[in-house]
Order: sequence, then structure tokens, then C-alpha cells
Amino acid sequence: MRILIKNIKELVGVESTPRLRKQGKEMSVLETIKDAYLVIEDGKFAAFGPMSEWKSESGKWKVEKEVDATGRLVMPSFCDSHTHVVYANSREKEFVDKIRGLSYEEIAKRGGGILNSAKATAAATEDELYALARRRLDDLMRMGTGAIEIKSGYGLSTESELKLLRVIRRLKETTPMTIKSNFLGAHGIPMEYRGHQEDYVDLVINETIPRVAAEGLADFIDVFCDQGFFTVADTERILEAGIKYGMRPKIHANEMAISGGVQVGVKYNAISVDHLEQMGDAEIECLKGSDTMPTVLPGCAFFLGLPLSPARQMIDAGLPVAMASDYNPGTSPSGNMQLIFSMACIRYRLTPEEALNATTLNTAYAMGVSNEVGSIAVGKKANFYITKHIPGYEYMPYAYGENKVERVFLNGQEI
Repeated sequence: MRILIKNIKELVGVESTPRLRKQGKEMSVLETIKDAYLVIEDGKFAAFGPMSEWKSESGKWKVEKEVDATGRLVMPSFCDSHTHVVYANSREKEFVDKIRGLSYEEIAKRGGGILNSAKATAAATEDELYALARRRLDDLMRMGTGAIEIKSGYGLSTESELKLLRVIRRLKETTPMTIKSNFLGAHGIPMEYRGHQEDYVDLVINETIPRVAAEGLADFIDVFCDQGFFTVADTERILEAGIKYGMRPKIHANEMAISGGVQVGVKYNAISVDHLEQMGDAEIECLKGSDTMPTVLPGCAFFLGLPLSPARQMIDAGLPVAMASDYNPGTSPSGNMQLIFSMACIRYRLTPEEALNATTLNTAYAMGVSNEVGSIAVGKKANFYITKHIPGYEYMPYAYGENKVERVFLNGQEI
């Protein structure tokens, strides 16, 4: 089926020559076309250009459906490369504990945090977890997200981790979103392994990873390499085991402290290192010239009151930067990428152009799909949204309190 989107006020995020990511000064480059058209064919972008050229182009296309976008922008769908959307329970009581002054680490030490979610996840069925996650994804699609990475990590036992990953597989099969799965068995240390966490690392390596691989459940392998969680040595052992089974590394790094997580991520060619609230010059230098995407999680820093990752410094040093939601029940209970777009500008001082690249193309790269999504380019999946009547793309991060999305298309189909 061919669809024509016509009279587009501004077509944003187009690429005549597709790129896998943008870095440094390139992040400020955002190609747009005013008064534009866009053709979708068989679920992919087929052509675009100014409306003034459509008359000469229209003879090449037999269009079955037309959509008039007068006064509206068309923009590539957001890509969210760091989420934990499969979980059983919310944690608003811990939210109140934080208000009263308890730290994230203090809550975790007394069995809260990740362990709280793990207990509820163990008690939930796959069907219950699927229904909860599906509702969350439906909400995210309506706000403009078209691709998402989903981590396990609220299992912390072999059977519960497999349950989470099977739910993610089911979501892949039943939603129009582009979904990547991430095995994060090393998300927290179960209470029974406190004081001898190397035994839990052994369990992950010798039992859980082989079973995850046997069912083909994970695209990536991840470790929470940070103060109070897993050490660099733990991380190396787990990553090496995952790599043997074809899982590419990702890393939770430097949320609580400068942990060595960035360096171990680069060493093992991680596709991304995420969080990065704590960064020094050595970490920035380490990332230069690597294929690893530094990924900032503004929602987590906002919710926990953490220091801001030096995103501006990283871009000025020539690095790429991605910005994802970290949607999870404990430290970032929102997957609204419009809000992340706004935070990138307001709190991290990125320009709207940099922020859009950070939440689309670069996040697509951070989940290994920037050859498919993340920009409007011929041959890519037709994942995009049509905005409400707004003045320009700068309005998207400016008006942070409203949903600016009017219509959503994934794989060329309106949802």
C-alpha cells in the first residue's frame, strides 16, 4: 500500500544520505523540508521532498491513501534505548521514603529498590506481566515512541529472568514497535547472596545465560557496574560469558560513582554505556574513537536528584550522546520521550537539534537499529508521527507539559 502525506508544514529529521549516528558538531545538524510531501510504500519511506516538486513526482506513484498534514509537522518516532517496562508493581512508597531523606542505596540495603520489584515479579504470571507491559507500550506509542529496548533484571533468579524475557519476546511478536531485548540478570544482588555475590555471578554465568541463549531470548547482555552493585571483575566475567553466546554488551555505569564501568564497556565493545551521572575526563577520553554510545538518562537524574551527566561537555569533546527514558518503577517511572526531549534542552543545555538527534538517531544506534529507524530516510521503516498544530520543532521541547502528537504511524500503518 502506498500512502501520501501531503502539505506537511515541516518534515523534520530527513536524511538524504543515512547515517548510523551523529557525534560532536554533527549533532547540531537537522535537515528539514518545509511545505513537504512524504510517500510510504509497503511500510517504508519511499520518497519525500517539497510540495512544489510533487506534481512532477506524482506520476510515478499510484497512491491508495492520502493524509493532509496542513499546519502540522511530521517527525521521526522517538527511539528509547533504555527501559525496564516489564515489571509487576509500582514503588510509590519508596518515593515517599526518598522525600523523607532516604538514599537509593539505603532503600536497596533494606530490601527495597530492585529487590522489591523482583519479589513482586516472582509472584506474577507471564500473562499478568504481559498485560501490564502492553498497556505501558500502548501509552508510549501514542506519545511518539516507535522503537524501544526492554531489559529484564527484576527477576534475579533464573526462572524469573526467563519469565521476563519471554514476556519481552511476546511483546516483540504482538506490537508494531521495534523492540530489542536485554538480559540484565546482574541488575542487583539478591539478599541471600549478600556478602558472597561471586556465587550469584557464577549462577548468572553457568546457569542463566546458557538457558537465555538456548531460547534465543536476548539481543544484549547488561550489568549494573557501580558502587554497591557489581564490580569491574564481576562485569568482565558476565560480559565474556554473554559474548560467547552472541549477546552484545551494554553497561549500566557510573550512576552512583565513577566505577570503571565506562572503561569496561569500551574494552568489550559495548554498544552503549548508560547513566553516566558521574563522569571524569578519563571517561570522556576513553569513549573517544570507540563505537560505544554514551547514553544519558535524564528521568533518573531528575527523579533521584542526582548530578547531571556532562552531556554538553561530551558533545563539545566530539562524542555522540543519546538520551533515553530509563522507564522503571523505582527511579524513573515515566517513558515519555517528549519529556526527555525537553529535559535534554532545559537541564542539559542541548539545542533542540542536538536533543532530537539524541532521542531518535543516536538512541536507535544505542539499540542497534539505526539502519532501520531513527530518521526519515528512503528504505527505513516508516515510523513517524504527525504533530498537532504547532509553530515549529522547537516547540516540542519548549511545551513540556502537553502531548504534541496527534497521529502515529508505525511500519507505515496508523495506530
